[in-house]
Amino acid sequence: MCTIGIVGYGADIPVNRIKAEEIAKVWGADAENYKKGLLLEEKSVPSPDQDTITMSVTASRRALRRAGVDPKDIGAVYVGSESHPYAVKPSGTVLAEALGAVPECHTADYEFACKAGTEAMFVASQLVKAGSMKYALAVGADTSQGAPGDALEYSAAAGAAAFILGARKEELVAELVETNAFMTDTPDFWRREHMHYPKHGGRFTGEPAYFKHVLGAGKGLLNKTGLKPSDFRYAVFHQPNGKFPLRVGHMLGFEEEQLSTGWLVDKLGNTYSGSSPLGLTAVLDAAKPGDRIFMVSFGSGAGSDGFVWKATRRLAEVQGLAVKTRALLDDRKRYLDYGTYVKFRGKIRMGER
Repeated sequence: MCTIGIVGYGADIPVNRIKAEEIAKVWGADAENYKKGLLLEEKSVPSPDQDTITMSVTASRRALRRAGVDPKDIGAVYVGSESHPYAVKPSGTVLAEALGAVPECHTADYEFACKAGTEAMFVASQLVKAGSMKYALAVGADTSQGAPGDALEYSAAAGAAAFILGARKEELVAELVETNAFMTDTPDFWRREHMHYPKHGGRFTGEPAYFKHVLGAGKGLLNKTGLKPSDFRYAVFHQPNGKFPLRVGHMLGFEEEQLSTGWLVDKLGNTYSGSSPLGLTAVLDAAKPGDRIFMVSFGSGAGSDGFVWKATRRLAEVQGLAVKTRALLDDRKRYLDYGTYVKFRGKIRMGER
């Protein structure tokens, strides 16, 4: 049986932040109410020269540093995002060119709301498992948007996580033990072509969407592996706000200490396609050989991808080869006022001439 898994990983988070208080002040809202309701204090904000592609390049270069592989050996480059810079032109070709993986490289962009990143991870892993290529790169990245004054504006953030998948056992830092998927047609959140901001179904995004699908994928993953929550050192879930991943983790039987390492949302916000993948990078920064990691993403529309990973001995050798995710989150910050924030995010739209 072919053993596959992660051979290198990397993350990128913008240095800019905006506090919940700063947003609430402009809209006359109660900041403490939002902070308590979302379990979120601040979020990341991309600079004008940062987008899904630039963050993907940075995260992928860090993954390459940890993997120590020749970019020419990467047979596929997949970028999962719901904020690709171009409507018609792939993000993946720019990334592959920047890394030196071209021209003999299969490239595609993936979309499935917030689970586009794990969608790319699954496809990349299965191509490697099938023996179609030596390595495959999967990225989850977003510069997510929320309409001014909407509840989403307090959480919609930016970040990227990159993973190089391979099949040489001695190169793995985390073995892929099992996967599982759970999907239905549930229109809880959407954005049509030419719409600047997404729309969401309010409370409908909770029980019928997030919890139904994350629980479905998670329970299926436990059944397929025969493992119990107590068999895992870490668990990571999609983080649209601070409460949902903690609640769903407890519903599946995980304890607070298993959830805390990959729980980044309180200081990061919801990075959409980068959300659970970034949580995984933070866990890989801390994991020890033999630790099992439970991971379930979520994407509106709706569906979840589940993964079980097992850390290997090589992980300790590569953790310090690139900047760690918590350092990106906690040590590099520049706070913005609301005016600068809306300028950076293109929320100031000029009238027609």
